[in-house]
Amino acid sequence: MTNFDVVVIGAGLAGLTAARAVRAAGRSVTVLEARDRVAGRNLGGLLSDGTPVEMGGQWIGRTQTEVLKLVDEFGLRTFPTYDEGAALTLYNGVLTRYADRTFGLSDAGAMEVGRLQQELEALADTVSLSSPWASPAAAELDRQTLGEWLRAHSDDAEATAFWGAIVPALFSAEPSEMSLLHFLFYVKSGGMIDHLVATTGGAQELRVVGGAHRISECLAEELGDAVRLNSPVRKVSQDDDGVRVDFDGGRVTGRRVVVAIPPALAGRLVYEPALPAARDGLTQQMPMGAVIKVQVAYPTPFWRDAGLSGFGFSLDGGLGVAMDNSPPDGSCGVVVGFFEGAHARAAALLSPEERRASAVATLVKLFGPEAGDPVEYAERNWMEEEYTRGCYGGRLGAGVWTQYGPALAEPVGRVHWAGAETSDVWNGYMDGAVRSGHRAAAEVLGRLEA
Repeated sequence: MTNFDVVVIGAGLAGLTAARAVRAAGRSVTVLEARDRVAGRNLGGLLSDGTPVEMGGQWIGRTQTEVLKLVDEFGLRTFPTYDEGAALTLYNGVLTRYADRTFGLSDAGAMEVGRLQQELEALADTVSLSSPWASPAAAELDRQTLGEWLRAHSDDAEATAFWGAIVPALFSAEPSEMSLLHFLFYVKSGGMIDHLVATTGGAQELRVVGGAHRISECLAEELGDAVRLNSPVRKVSQDDDGVRVDFDGGRVTGRRVVVAIPPALAGRLVYEPALPAARDGLTQQMPMGAVIKVQVAYPTPFWRDAGLSGFGFSLDGGLGVAMDNSPPDGSCGVVVGFFEGAHARAAALLSPEERRASAVATLVKLFGPEAGDPVEYAERNWMEEEYTRGCYGGRLGAGVWTQYGPALAEPVGRVHWAGAETSDVWNGYMDGAVRSGHRAAAEVLGRLEA
């Protein structure tokens, strides 16, 4: 049994960032990671020809400054997501090609979507990022789901279909599965809706050469043997003398602990003494999103020759979003796609072969018959990941922010919380994870000095 100033649970971006800051302050730290790898919801993969593909989170926007600082510090390189040419939207079996910001909607549909967006963003402006539960109309915004608000404010079928598709694309959850307050907080934390959905100039603008998981790997390499893999934590105990963390294979002690795993997983650990009711209630009501990410490879990015960017958006269900995910040299063509929310849960009931057929069928509708003959297909069902249980992040349903919100990041004695879900800027994104690591490290260092 070894004693440290700080014990960190979780070797994703949040935990590794926190550990790095603690060590930089001259304090001892250890990181316990359940998996046999670091990087959490970032995960690299390879096609059979060696082409890197990312099976987890991968995009970085230019305003995500904290994660970009790490990219620069470690000498990693980024390249722009391919975004030249027209995009495609499928609605009621009709394919529309467009090169503007209308998502291929009819004039009336685009106007209605724009009206609803303006109303939502006006509401989002009223939300406090640091304390959403204390926003001026928090109780009213939190008592209804986003789905209820949309139904009450529009009966336009096309606009309803749009929001029913774009919300899962952002949250991997349905409008009925989150409070209006949560939606407003989330979009404000990322710079509003256009910024969240855009490629160039938005959250999907940049990719990391070799994969975003390289950021965590560089952090872990710097931390060296302070990072312990294959060490699932089971119990966190605290008293006046410090903390004890029991994991498969042993126990470590420390003065403080940072729990840097999603709230849904943090709530599954055993705590002694038990967590306050508010924190326990929060973790019971913050499920992860449902998503299956697929990579479909072709000999060439053939859609580019047709003047297409590779972005496809299906309002008809199944694979909701497709994007060009080819390597920077264009040596082969790769389309990344997502089953999200209800469609992910339905797809999870299929066999891998059936999912492949479903994904390819949607790509054929979008990009034509040439999409029907891929050379390779790879997928990752994040709902089945034991130490993630879903992506992109946790969400709060109706009433949860106002009842339990303060417990999300508030320390419990010697236990501190980090993770993308706890950040007030770029909540749910890699940048938010890094920011949360900095915040948690500052908290523990401040308490250690006291």
